[in-house]
Amino acid sequence: MSRRRRRIFLPALLAALGLLGACGASVTSQGPVRTPLAAQWFDRARASYRGADFDDARDASKRALAAAPNDAEIRELAAKVALVHLEFAEALRLTEGLDSTDVHGIRGRAYWFSGDLEHAADELEAMLTDPKVKEPWARDVAALARRGNGRHPFELDGGLVGAIEMPRQLDRVSLGAANVVPCELDGERILALVATGSSEVLVDSNSRHDPSWVDMRFDRVEIKDVPALVQDLAPLTRQLGVPIKALIGAQLLRHAHATIDRRGDQFVVRRQDATSPPDASRVPLYYLRGGGMVLRATVTAHDEDAIPLLVDSSRPFPLLLQDAAWAKAGVDVHTLAPMADDPTIKRGIVPMFRVGGFDLAKMPAIEGVDLHELTAGIDIDLGGIVGADLLAFFRVTFADDGRFMWIEPDPTLLGPAQRPPPAGPAAPASPVMSGMSGAPGPAAPAGSAR
Repeated sequence: MSRRRRRIFLPALLAALGLLGACGASVTSQGPVRTPLAAQWFDRARASYRGADFDDARDASKRALAAAPNDAEIRELAAKVALVHLEFAEALRLTEGLDSTDVHGIRGRAYWFSGDLEHAADELEAMLTDPKVKEPWARDVAALARRGNGRHPFELDGGLVGAIEMPRQLDRVSLGAANVVPCELDGERILALVATGSSEVLVDSNSRHDPSWVDMRFDRVEIKDVPALVQDLAPLTRQLGVPIKALIGAQLLRHAHATIDRRGDQFVVRRQDATSPPDASRVPLYYLRGGGMVLRATVTAHDEDAIPLLVDSSRPFPLLLQDAAWAKAGVDVHTLAPMADDPTIKRGIVPMFRVGGFDLAKMPAIEGVDLHELTAGIDIDLGGIVGADLLAFFRVTFADDGRFMWIEPDPTLLGPAQRPPPAGPAAPASPVMSGMSGAPGPAAPAGSAR
C-alpha cells in the first residue's frame, strides 16, 4: 500500500470507528455523548419536573448527571430543579460555563433570591438581550438590583418577635379569610395583604410609580431593604372594601419566618425559625423558578397521585382545580353547578383532599377560571390553586427559609377530645362551605410564579 493511500485510509477508518462507537447514543447540542442510561434518567427527570414531582426530578437528574456529567441539557434541567428547591448555590454550580438565554435566567434568579444583587443584574440583563424574551419581572428586578449597591435584602432589626392582630372587620366591612395586616411602609401606616402567590412585595402603583427599596415594620420587628415592585392594587381595594397599599409576597414570608393564623387573627414575624409546633404536619414547599409558592396535595386515596397547586392567599376561595384534577378526583366537570353571579365559574365538592397529614372531606372547589395568563410562563402542569379559605383552616408557619411549612388545624374542626385517625376525614364540610365566596378573585399579581 502506498504512503498516499495510508494517509487517506487511516483517517477514514478512524472516522468509521468513531461512528461505530457512537452507535446507540445521542449527542447533545454542545457535543458530549449521552449514553442510553443517561437518556433514560434525563427523560425521567424531565417528566417528573413537568409533573411537579420535584423530589423525584432531583434524584433522577443526579443520576443522569452521574452518567453524563458534562451534558449541558442535563445540567440546565438539574439547575432548574435546584432553583425550585431554593438550592441557589447548586443552581449556580450546575450552570457554570454554560451560556444560553435560559441559563442566564436561572443564574439571575439564583443570584436575586440569594441576595447577590450585582450578579443578579448582570445575568437578568444578559437574558433580556434576547429579543424573544419579554418579561417585565426580570426587567424591573434587574433595574432594582442595579440600584441596590450596598444593600442587604430583608435585613431584620429590632425585637426578636413581632405579632400583629389581623382584623376580621374594618369600617363595618367583613374581611372573611383575607389576611389583611396593619403595618408600616417607610414609616407610613398601611394595610397590606398576604399574597403567597407573588414572589415579591408589591406596592400600589397609585402611590409609587417605580420599583424601589423600602423598609417595613411589623410591631417590634423592622425589615430593612425590602425590594418592592409596583402594581395597581385598586381591584383588590374594591374587592375587599378597604385600602390595600401593599402585597406581602413569598420572599418576605420566608425571610421573616412568618406565621399566618387567620383563626387566631395573628400575623407573626421572627428573626429566626420558630420551634416545631406540637400536633403540626410538615408540608414541603417548592418555588416555581425560585418564586411562586407551590405545594403538592392529593385528591385521591393514593399519595402517588399528588398534584401541584399554587399557594395564593390573596384568592378568596378554598380551592380551584383544573379539569384534569377534577377528573383525577372522580368528579365529572359537567355535573358541577354554575355560580349564581358568574355562570362561567362552576362549583362542586371534592370528596377527599389530603394535604400534609390531614384529610379534608367534602372540600368545596371551583372550576372555570382562566389560568392561561398565570400558567403562560410556567413549565409544569399546574393542577390548580389553594386559596385563602382553605389556608384559614390552619395556623401556617414557614420554616427552613420557606422550604417547608408547619400546618396546625383549627382545634374546633377536629371535635372535642379526639384526633382524626391517619386515613380518616379530618374536617366536616360545613366550615369550608360557609367560608366559600362566589368570586374567583383578582388576576394573579405581577411576580406570581416568578
